[in-house]
Amino acid sequence: MAGLAESGSNPDVDLLYDINGLAKDAPHWFDRLMEYVGEYGLLLAMVVLVLWCWWSVRRRGGQDAASSVAALVWAPLAAGIAVLVNVPIRGFVQRPRPFLDHQGLDVLVSGKTDYSFVSDHATITMAMGVGLFVANRKFGVAGIALALLEGFCRVYMGVHYPTDVVGGFALGTAVTLLLSPLAMALLTPLLKAVEGSAWAGWVVRARRGSTRPEAVADQRDERRAPSEERDLAA
Repeated sequence: MAGLAESGSNPDVDLLYDINGLAKDAPHWFDRLMEYVGEYGLLLAMVVLVLWCWWSVRRRGGQDAASSVAALVWAPLAAGIAVLVNVPIRGFVQRPRPFLDHQGLDVLVSGKTDYSFVSDHATITMAMGVGLFVANRKFGVAGIALALLEGFCRVYMGVHYPTDVVGGFALGTAVTLLLSPLAMALLTPLLKAVEGSAWAGWVVRARRGSTRPEAVADQRDERRAPSEERDLAA
């Protein structure tokens, strides 16, 4: 298994050299930018996107608010489970990092000593992107686009083969979708209970005191009371 891509005639290796070769021709500042984006930036962007989607869902409200928030809770949980599933996969495949078997790569991040297949970054971002897609199509498309960019960055940085990235995409998608029915069956009732809570309901639905039927009725009663008192006095 360790020799999964040792041949230079392997299309996987050829594509690795083609994409990583872009780093050699790029300015130094651009390589440093790609290093940050590929290592940390896109993960942070994915977290921001999930929070943005949550803020949008809770403000919109509606009958499906609890299920949508449940899907958003599932997205990072799915990413965490997918990374745990990857632990035995890496140990079984035992594929070395590409720069250990192939010369001439421009490696932008040093200190990578663990196995290469599959990419944790690709797994995490795709799991969260697919989870977002379950909750909201528009945000989900943006999340999947970020995941694809993450995969490109990992190969550009010289720390993964293209098939490491594809494997991460497949793993993240599979875990998210296959376990989604069970996760939603458990999380949706929980979030509906939270929605009805007086102190935690804001997690699912934004508070709009003036637009709730009870609040509107109370306001009407308050406005009606003074006029009724004046009529009685007369």
